[in-house]
Amino acid sequence: MESVSSLVKIHIPNYLSNLPIPASLGGWFKLSVKDWISLVPFFTVVGGISYMTYRTIKPKQMINLTIEKENPKVVHIGNIEDLGDSTAYCRCWRSSKFPYCDGSHSKHNNEHCDNVGPVVIKKK
Repeated sequence: MESVSSLVKIHIPNYLSNLPIPASLGGWFKLSVKDWISLVPFFTVVGGISYMTYRTIKPKQMINLTIEKENPKVVHIGNIEDLGDSTAYCRCWRSSKFPYCDGSHSKHNNEHCDNVGPVVIKKK
């Protein structure tokens, strides 16, 4: 615990007091390259903490944004006799031909770093 106490009470305050933070807006334009380099770790930590805080408190995005919003539960029943040789059903809720897949998941996957794809049902 002594090392944590020393870090919090001595080292971090010394580090922060030695940062070249200008007193005015114009002072930021007068910083040297060395000054900017010494500010990189500080802004990296502040940015990381800000990002993690934002990710923790931001509201979760709904999956279904547009399809049958008036219904409490969306259910589609397909008849197996109506299927072709293969049919792709949407799982990303972005298809304009819902419940069938139109490839909209590709855009969703790129925007959200997701890997969702359709359910493909094939006849034997």
